[in-house]
Amino acid sequence: MKPSAKLTGKEKSPLSWDIENQCIADGFCAVCGCDEAGRGPLAGPVVAAAVILPVGIEIPGLNDSKKLTEKKREALFDVIREAAVAYAIAEADAGEIDEINILNASMLAMRRAVEQLTVRADFALIDGNTSRGFSIPTMTVVGGDAKSPSIAAASILAKVTRDRMCLEMDAAYPEYGFAKHKGYPTKAHMDAVKELGPCPLHRRTFLKFLERS
Repeated sequence: MKPSAKLTGKEKSPLSWDIENQCIADGFCAVCGCDEAGRGPLAGPVVAAAVILPVGIEIPGLNDSKKLTEKKREALFDVIREAAVAYAIAEADAGEIDEINILNASMLAMRRAVEQLTVRADFALIDGNTSRGFSIPTMTVVGGDAKSPSIAAASILAKVTRDRMCLEMDAAYPEYGFAKHKGYPTKAHMDAVKELGPCPLHRRTFLKFLERS
């Protein structure tokens, strides 16, 4: 694992390996954590990641992506990829979200991530309370990104990837301000959509506010 100037050995992870260890004790060999980013935004894809970590590895500073600064997420992004046994990142785009709804699209993105792992997982820990259509056994873990190192790692890969996508979205459609609000329904974002109309990246089923304006 490459050392990072932003992450030091003093930054112990608050997470526990209890869940992964129980899965190993139950006979599973390759347990992946899976999480998504981008359910709430008005535009862009929902992005999911799946990560298999060496069980028991200590990654300084690893935590729920929402509890980390952008700089720490960016630093951990490379550390996680280098430390992982395998990882994969996948998405479901705005058209798929509109067609099958955001929950099903989130499940689709997570399944895609799990299926793209270069080392096949035999068990998946899914952040949240819903698991649908996976080809391997799963366990849902509410608040899993604050409990499981594997899920926390996946949450960081998904969040950083989606944030980077928002910079690309901003370059393509700068008038909407995607770099600032990351697609979330801020007043500035909604005002821009009201004034300019939606762009091809917007989720049409998320724009009900246009009907009230």
